Parts: sequence; structure tokens; C-alpha cells
Amino acid sequence: MTKSDDAILELLDECGIAIPPRAIAFNVDNVSRPTVDRRLPKLEDTGLVERYDNPQGYTRITNCGRAYLAGELDASDLEDE
Repeated sequence: MTKSDDAILELLDECGIAIPPRAIAFNVDNVSRPTVDRRLPKLEDTGLVERYDNPQGYTRITNCGRAYLAGELDASDLEDE
């Protein structure tokens, strides 16, 4: 997990809706679009976010992601599936 991951998850939690990667990068300070594009698949692999095919790329935080932000899950508990 990186600082960018935490910032992405916090934004998704705050907005409460699925949003595209471009909107994530626009609304998170110091996180570029390439970083968002690189990190979202990793966050999805660990179950912290859910990505949609239609509309393509839209992403929302999962209950697991909320538990991570609340400190109920440790980064060491997260494994790629």
C-alpha cells in the first residue's frame, strides 16, 4: 500500500459514488493520472475497490476498502487474489 492508495481510497469513500480514473486524478493532490491508472488494478486485486466495465473504468470503494480506512484491516492482511 502506498500514500497514493490511501488518498485514492479516501476520495472514493468521501464521494460515495463510482467515478472514473480521470476524476480521481483531478481531485487527489499530488497523484497523477498514470499513478491512478497503475494503482487501481492493484487496489481491485486486493478487494479494496470495485471497477466497472460499463461505464468503463468507473471505480467505487468496497466495504473492505472502508474497513481498511477505518483501521479494521492492516495492509499486511491484504493479498492479491
